Amino acid sequence: MEYTTLGNTGTTVSRLCFGTWRFGKRHGETVETTRDEAHELLDACYDQGINFIDTANVYGDPDGTSEEWIGEWLTDYDREDFVIASKVYFPFDGWGDPRPNDSGLGRKHVRAQIEGTLERLGTDYIDLYYIHRWDDETPIEETLSVLSDLVREGKVNHLGASTMAAWKLTKALWTSDVDGLERFDVTQPMVNAAHYDAVGDYLDVCADQDLAVCPYSPLAGGFLTGKYDRTDDGRVEGPDGSRATLSERFDDYYATDRAWRVLEVVEEVADEVDATPAQVSLRWLMDQDRFTCVPIVGARDPDQLAENVGAVELSLNDEQFGRIDAARTND
Repeated sequence: MEYTTLGNTGTTVSRLCFGTWRFGKRHGETVETTRDEAHELLDACYDQGINFIDTANVYGDPDGTSEEWIGEWLTDYDREDFVIASKVYFPFDGWGDPRPNDSGLGRKHVRAQIEGTLERLGTDYIDLYYIHRWDDETPIEETLSVLSDLVREGKVNHLGASTMAAWKLTKALWTSDVDGLERFDVTQPMVNAAHYDAVGDYLDVCADQDLAVCPYSPLAGGFLTGKYDRTDDGRVEGPDGSRATLSERFDDYYATDRAWRVLEVVEEVADEVDATPAQVSLRWLMDQDRFTCVPIVGARDPDQLAENVGAVELSLNDEQFGRIDAARTND
């Protein structure tokens, strides 16, 4: 495993982060990753040298399942060996009829949720705390103030921001600088070779402000692994149990014309370097030179995780990197 400094922080993380949003996630009667499978995957992360684990208070069914399973697993390991990230914003077990302060980034909700997250994880602190979304109903000054308090109390080491408009991220950074509050050090947008330009302005801010980028869905929901085929009517065909068979919006969200074009070039490069399309797609992200990029990978089993980790040993030359770049920009 290779390691890198997380953006402008002093924290060192593996070049890949392990995402746990599948832990306990249900599709009807189907559970994507069971408790035993989750612990097996976390064991595999440790064996592969991955020290960076990403979760959120609302991952799993019911909410909090992912954090709870990670906390159980951590009891057999040294907490200091890991960098743990979690998030706050969405309603916690209140999706049907949430109470007034059950969501958002107000002081009351953030205070309540950090305590629940720490309890479920069985730890005194988390290394990285993301706002899961931007809250238009709460002044950013209030959100940054309570988050700064958590850092100064030792409950949180660093702050992160997930999906939002570039101008909102800029506003938050400006507010921190002007008011002497803690800054966001890490971002978590959806970025992959087929979905880079959609967040181009956001990434420009990250590059300018030396923020680390930890992309979710770096393989476009599995699309860039090459396991899907295009039918005659332009739809996606994939193996049973794959994301495309579980999500009704997969075709429109991931399998765009641009994505098919990018996948074709990714597969060509994979043949040239004797790697898998997934490994090439992840290496392309890790090789971004404008900002530190640590993709968040999910896996269904240890073998799939090992395949993803193989991206760390891979090298792309400038021509191969540029060819993938051109495929995403040439409409």
